[in-house]
Amino acid sequence: MLDWEELEGYANRCARCALCRTRNHVVFGVGNREADIIFIGEGPGEQEDLTGEPFVGPAGKLLDDMLSIIDLNRTNVYIANIVKCRPPHNRDPKPEEQEACIGFLRNQVALVKPQIIVCLGRIAAQRIIDPEFRITREHGEWRLRNGTWMTAIYHPSALLRDVTKRPDTFTDLLSIREKLQEVHAKI
Repeated sequence: MLDWEELEGYANRCARCALCRTRNHVVFGVGNREADIIFIGEGPGEQEDLTGEPFVGPAGKLLDDMLSIIDLNRTNVYIANIVKCRPPHNRDPKPEEQEACIGFLRNQVALVKPQIIVCLGRIAAQRIIDPEFRITREHGEWRLRNGTWMTAIYHPSALLRDVTKRPDTFTDLLSIREKLQEVHAKI
């Protein structure tokens, strides 16, 4: 396992897939590296690629609002993505691109040692929780794996496109707050 400095340096030099040829910045991750909770999206979008920080565009603003509902913010969570470079035209990251990047994410998770992982959207949930995960049916459900609680909620971009998903997401957010309180009570 690499330490933070080595890992980020290696990610910044990575050329393991074709996404490196079109990136402006590697979008490594942001937040508290000792957080109890990590939020994982699929990959950076245009604004993220331009700034090098995950979730800074409209979806990022919504994610910040979602975090504030449950008394969280970017200082007490860690936020990362499956892939660290923007797929062209914000398309879904291909399986080979995910595979090329997943080692970075695994190393980040091992360094953070979160008690809770929240997948943002279908792609992250299928990669992290279960390849057969169905976000419309299984969002907000909890699974315990190797001592870490995992769940998935709708991606903020999906909530921008379809506001009818927001009530379910509000319920899921309250469940995340409850789970965080539960794990804190056990410490």
